[in-house]
Parts: sequence; C-alpha cells; structure tokens
Amino acid sequence: MISYYAKSEGKLTELSEPQVGCWINIFPPFNQSELEETAQQLDVPLDFFTDPLDIDERSRYEREEDARLIVVNTPLQNDNHSADTNAIFITVPIGIILTNNHIITITSFENPILQRFLDSKVKNFNPQEHKLFVLQLFEQTVLRFLTCLKQLNTKRNLIERELYDSSRSSELKSLLSIEKALVYFVNSLSANELLKLKIKRTDFLRINGDEELIDFFEDIIIDNSQASEMSKVYAEILSGTMDSYSSIISNNLNIVIQRLTMITIILMVPTLVASFYGMNVPMPLSENVYAFPIILLVAVVISLLVAWYFQRKRMF
Repeated sequence: MISYYAKSEGKLTELSEPQVGCWINIFPPFNQSELEETAQQLDVPLDFFTDPLDIDERSRYEREEDARLIVVNTPLQNDNHSADTNAIFITVPIGIILTNNHIITITSFENPILQRFLDSKVKNFNPQEHKLFVLQLFEQTVLRFLTCLKQLNTKRNLIERELYDSSRSSELKSLLSIEKALVYFVNSLSANELLKLKIKRTDFLRINGDEELIDFFEDIIIDNSQASEMSKVYAEILSGTMDSYSSIISNNLNIVIQRLTMITIILMVPTLVASFYGMNVPMPLSENVYAFPIILLVAVVISLLVAWYFQRKRMF
C-alpha cells in the first residue's frame, strides 16, 4: 500500500494524492507493478524501491541524479520466533528515498519505528522537513535498538534464574535464541554506525551550515555507538553464561551417572552372593537352619562396607 502524509494545523493528515513536500510511505501489501508505476511517476530508479525489500540488504547510501537512497537496518520482533530455532528479534532494512519534492520510506514489514511517526509520538516531527525527518528516523532506530536490548537482557536474567534450579536444555535453547538476536544487533548496529559516519563525512544530507542539525546528528552517532557497545557486551556475557551452564549441566550429568554406577556396584554384592548359593553344588552353611538369614546378613554387611568405602573416597 502507498500512503501520503503531510502536516496540517499541527496534525499529521493523510492525503489522497501526493503533493510537494509530503511523506510517501510504502508498506506491505504491494506488488511489483505498483512499485514500477510509483517509480516512474516520481522519477526514481526502480532499484531504489526494490533493494530495501531484501531482508539481507546492508546499510548503505546511494545517489542517482536528483534521487538519494539511504538503507538503514532496524530491529523487529520475529513473528516466526521459536525457542528452539529462531531469534527473538531480527533486523530488517528501511529504505529512505529523498527527491527534490518528496521523502519516501519503504519496507517489506510493518515497522514499529514508522508507526511512531504515524501515531505522532515523535516530538517536533514534520514530514515537510526532510533533513530533520531522516535524522529523527535514525534517532528512533537507535532508541528501538536500545529498547530491544533491554528486553533481551531482562529475558536473559529471568532464564538464568531458572537455570539455577533446573538442568533442562529448554532454557539453553532460549538463551540460544537470544544470542542469535544479539548477533543480528551487533552486525546491524556496526553497519548503521559506519553508514552514519559516512553520511556525516560526505554531507549526504546537506546539513552543513545548520549547527542544530549537525549537533543532533552527532548525538545520534554517539547513541548508536553506545548501543553497539552494549550489544557486544551482552553478547559476550551471554556467550560466557551459555558455556558455563553447559559445563554445569554436563558436570551434573556426570555426577548422576557416577552415583548410579556406585549404586549398581553396591547392589551387585547381594546378587553375587545369591548367585553362588543358587548353584547346584555343596556350599558352606547349606545344611544350617539359619543359613538364609546368615547369608543375607553377610551380603548386607559387605554392601554397607562397600558403600562406606565409596563415601570415604567421596565418590558419592
């Protein structure tokens, strides 16, 4: 679908057709013919519309004549999340296309970052101010990353508490899904940081001379760097945690197997004694009236001695 927005009387309003300075938002569902028609109508290269739809598209910028494209990766809740296989969060690209008359955003998923602009939750948002709009998109992307990182860290802490009292593999699988999300975040935040540094160095947004926008952009770059470092720290902590708990679970399993082996050896003594007296040959005490309790007592005493020996050697 394609929607057109402009600000009127301090409120974001949807337009029936595009006008100069408006924000054009392209979001699913849409088809190839619709994109081709829009690209031709706005005089924008078609690949500016199709490239951001690739979920694996890297963060980058590109210029072709009067049209400029910025692709930035954003975090998104994984609808196909499974504790066994998939990451809790993934990263998907948003395409930002700047022309002389419009600013266009396009994404292959419904994105909560764009929804904040649609819900007028971004302070001082005005789609007619294209340079500020792009910077605000960068800012909201960083804030979204930080929010998701806090959620992942909170979930990690909860799972760790469960692991203290459990040796099940399900908790480790949940930690694995968090680790996958952090890998996505580390790569995307690093790519976004490089993108912003290049945009600032080349003045791709043409903000040189506007001290307020330059300061705003520098703050965004700093916040992005902090989010990147935070994601790396969380990833390292989680990797160490998973290694530790894997070792603990393996050690607990070895202890259980060792104890079962000791119990098997102790129980083997009465079985061995009974096997001897089950043979069809003369045996000591075989004619004694009290043979059975005596033999049973001897077997129990030997078993207790074996158990005492294992206990002394701290095998239990």
